[in-house]
Amino acid sequence: MGNIFIGNQEYFPTVSKIQYEGPESDNPLAFKCYDADRMVGTQTMREHLRFAVSYWHTFCGDGTDVFGPGTQVHPWNKKSDPLAAAEDKIDAAFELFTKLGVPYYCFHDVDLAPDGNTVAQGEAYLEHMVTLAKQRQEATGIELLWGTANVFSNPRYMNGASTNPNFDVVAHAGAQVKRALDATVALGGKNYVFWGGREGYACLFNTDTRRELEHMGRFLGMARDYGRSIGFEGTFLIEPKPMEPMYHQYDVDAQTVIGFLREHGLDKDFKINIEANHATLSGHNTAHELQMCADAGMLGSIDANRGNPQNGWDTDQFPTDLQDTVQTMLVVLANGGFVNGGLNFDAKLRRESTNPDDIFIAHVGGMDCFARGLLAAHSLLERSPLMKSKKQRYASFDADMGADFERGTLSLTDLRDHAAAIGEPKRISGRQEAIENMINDHLLRSV
Repeated sequence: MGNIFIGNQEYFPTVSKIQYEGPESDNPLAFKCYDADRMVGTQTMREHLRFAVSYWHTFCGDGTDVFGPGTQVHPWNKKSDPLAAAEDKIDAAFELFTKLGVPYYCFHDVDLAPDGNTVAQGEAYLEHMVTLAKQRQEATGIELLWGTANVFSNPRYMNGASTNPNFDVVAHAGAQVKRALDATVALGGKNYVFWGGREGYACLFNTDTRRELEHMGRFLGMARDYGRSIGFEGTFLIEPKPMEPMYHQYDVDAQTVIGFLREHGLDKDFKINIEANHATLSGHNTAHELQMCADAGMLGSIDANRGNPQNGWDTDQFPTDLQDTVQTMLVVLANGGFVNGGLNFDAKLRRESTNPDDIFIAHVGGMDCFARGLLAAHSLLERSPLMKSKKQRYASFDADMGADFERGTLSLTDLRDHAAAIGEPKRISGRQEAIENMINDHLLRSV
């Protein structure tokens, strides 16, 4: 197939539409497992996985790190006029989305448009870029998975956004969230995400934590009410993160966020967006965080990436670990799959990757890795005793006094009397090694 691009300039002329070539292919610019129209159960791979590209890492990042400036020179970032550069960037973005064949993308407000020097100028810039994005969405069929506001990069947010001790800063955060919600609704976004990049504290003894948490809850409620008032029917999402840059962040992990949402009466409108790298930084793994969300009825969406276990920060690498993807998709499929959410590649090229096609190769690898995880997870759920063995492990609660316990009809004295009557319980194996081997077996068989 020939080259596909939107706009006046082709930014990736050496890359054509990425095709499925199967497991025998050695073409780095071809899918080996991800076949978008392949049926897996009752849905296609495209419908199961709902892939999205992150606008910020892919088109705003240049390889900069804390030790040095960027190494990646992008042709869409050459113009000195920030609005003209944003117009080039959106052409490059939709060319990549189209050639890659992803159905969705995600952005922060200041990824899509310049921030501006005033509130009104920032709103005008974003409105202009939303008009261009809408035209490109209509031309390509690509949709917005979610929008959000970057209320952490600007120096004004050094002490947080909704939790900032200065009300004037909170007001600026509100203005940014409002314009980002307007943009998300205008573009038909399925979700709206809050990532509290600096919602926490560095020093406990100059911080009124009770007041800050109350402010955060009130701010989220205001955003919800405004979003609903302008016709947003999607899901509001909170993305937990345990650290970096703040010493302690309020949205440290899934269970913390779930408790916070329930305390502030937000649990009916909000779900959780789990990022894999954030999960590991919090001392959990992705599957654990997803399962906590599923158990609470709050599994919303996933930022698909991975960290480096040797590093203590958020490296945002592309997902290439098959164990991670099969475990992730096991939880997602067992929970009924995505509703509004999907798999957003919140991942960036390594600083040393500087070729124009590297960004395609990175996404192809991530998409194939999740396709393999999907096939293995579906096989495990449909053709293995995995779920049956889990149910059998809790069989003692399905009848007699175990069932009475779950119904809440027993007392502590009843438990004591039952223990005295039965004596020492029989040891029942958890069979962890058998289950881990089973996952490996299906991972190998299904691809």
